[in-house]
Order: sequence, then structure tokens, then C-alpha cells
Amino acid sequence: MQRIEGRIVTPSGVVRGRLVFSTAIQAIEPDERVTADRLVVPGFVDLHVHGGGGADVMDGADGVRSMARFHVRHGTTTLLATTVTHEHPALAAAFAGIREAMAEPAADGADVVGVHLEGPFISPDALGAQPPFAIAPDLDLLAAWHEQAPIRVATMAPEVDPDGLLLAWCVAHAVRAQIGHTRCDYGQARAALAAGAAGFTHLGNAMTGLHHRAPGALGCALAHAAHAEVILDFQHVAEGAVLAALRAIPGLYAVTDAVAAAGMPDGPYRLGTHPITKRGPTVRLADGTLAGSVLTMDQAFANWLALGLDVEEAVRRTSTIAADYLGLEDRGRLAPGLSADLVALDAAGRVEAVWRAGRRI
Repeated sequence: MQRIEGRIVTPSGVVRGRLVFSTAIQAIEPDERVTADRLVVPGFVDLHVHGGGGADVMDGADGVRSMARFHVRHGTTTLLATTVTHEHPALAAAFAGIREAMAEPAADGADVVGVHLEGPFISPDALGAQPPFAIAPDLDLLAAWHEQAPIRVATMAPEVDPDGLLLAWCVAHAVRAQIGHTRCDYGQARAALAAGAAGFTHLGNAMTGLHHRAPGALGCALAHAAHAEVILDFQHVAEGAVLAALRAIPGLYAVTDAVAAAGMPDGPYRLGTHPITKRGPTVRLADGTLAGSVLTMDQAFANWLALGLDVEEAVRRTSTIAADYLGLEDRGRLAPGLSADLVALDAAGRVEAVWRAGRRI
């Protein structure tokens, strides 16, 4: 049995005391005599991450494991390995690598619980930094990839699926279909939500924007979405826009959209077939387009606090909402009986220690 003392963030508030755990949380014991000022929060849940620490999901099983090791050191204990738009052989190889990494995971890495398929069923006119391999929906390909490794989230453009076949497949297979990389209008986005689309991918980026006479996909998200992910680095979405989304979307949660350059020195890297360059807080294509991020979830948590959220709400938007969205009932909050996925943050907000299922990383 292990114990950690500090200010423990529970669903009912912050409790000064100790948390007792093995592989699961055994008890939370209030004790005002505890003087440790560390914050104990549930492990972060990142549903959109391509890479980090020099590794990329598309590089196969070793790349997935290495990426999972990098992000767990920043407090992410659960993640979705996120692919990029590519041709079928490359995607099939990536799925095979993810399957292998899930079957034989890194003991000192985050828990990879499936795949976020970002493309190829997206608009060729809204690629953002995605490589130019967008295709029309192909349910046979989708089923083949899903058989290799479970797709938990799929980004799609409603206008490339006019008959709704892709969306219907996702709904039937409990895949969270997200609107993204799209030039769809407000009406198309609203129709997709009505047909079962669950949320929006990297809100505000690679989608039609909000104009008062043409609300676009972004306007639809603000008016109707229950869930949306946001890259909370203040590079992809300005602070004021995040605050507006917070008022409008109850299930707004942070993702990193991190690429291999996260945690690495400035210089050249790759995203799929694209050369990209990291300079300071951003990664870009040669034409200046943002190409994923170098964000980590501990920084995303700090950025929620910088926006004025209290620690309980910051926990919800870096752990709880994303876990609930995927139906992961054993994590995302601190309560007896749940998995001991824990992050200890020191008084300055730095990661002090991480446990996944009670094992200290």
C-alpha cells in the first residue's frame, strides 16, 4: 500500500490529507495537519497526440512506446495514438504498430487505449498540416484498420460523406466521430451532429470560421456542441476565443496535438510526408502553417489555471471530461475504487511524480 500527502483534487473539492492506493485508489483521508503543499490530481487524458520526444505514432510500435514514455513524464497517463492522413499501406503499418504497442505496452509509458484516426476522410481543401492524401469514405478500409487496432475517435469532414455512411459506421461501432478538417457550412455541421457526430476536432483550426451571417462549423460548435477538443497552447486558439468556447461548450477539453518535435530542440522534423520546423513554442510547415504542437498536458493544465479556472475545473478539462467522453469509467477522477493514475504537482505546478495504475513512473 502506498500513500501520498497534499491537496487532493476530488470530484467534491480539494481535500487536504492523504491518498492511499495500490493499483487502485483505496481511500482519501482528510487531515488538516498535513502540511505538504503539493497538488494531487488524476492522470491527464490526451485524446489527440501524434508524437513527442522525437518519436511519432506513424513510426511503428517502438515509436508509439517511445511517445507514450515521453508524455507520461508530463502527467499524461492515458492517450489515443493519433495517425495522420496517408495512403493505405502507411496507415495499415501504423495500425499494426499501434496494435503491437497496445499488446506489449511500455511499462513506463502512458496507457494507449486506441486510435484517433485523423484523416484520410477529410476535405482536401482543409488539410491544414495534414499530408495531401484525403480520400472519399471507404468503409472496407475503415473496418480493416479498426480490426487491427480499435479506433476510438475519427475526424471527418461532413461534406465528403454526403450519404452519411461513414458517420453511420462510426455510430454503429461506438467510434466518436468528430467534425474537423472541413469546409462544411453551419447546416452541414448541424446535420452531422443530429446524425450522431460526437464533437469537433481542434476547435477553430482547419474548419470554417464564425461570421455573423455565415456561422460555419465553428459557429455550429458554439451553438450546439456537447463536446469539442481544443489545443490549449494559446498559439492555435487565442485566449479570448477559448474563453468564449468555455461559455458555449460544456464538454470542452484540452488536447495537445503534439508531434515528434515536442520536448525536442528547435530544428527540422517530419509530420507524415511533410517536413516541419520547430521554432520555440510552435511547429510549422515551410509556408508558416501550424503543424501540430509542442504542447504537453501539464502545460495545458497550467494554461487552464492561467485563464482563471480553479483547480477542480482544470482537472475536469484535462482528465475527467475526456475520460467520460470515451467511456473510461475507471479513470479521470480521484475516488476510491478507481485506477491509481495520479500526478503530483509541486507548488510551482511542475510534475513531481506520476503513477499509472499505482506504478510510479
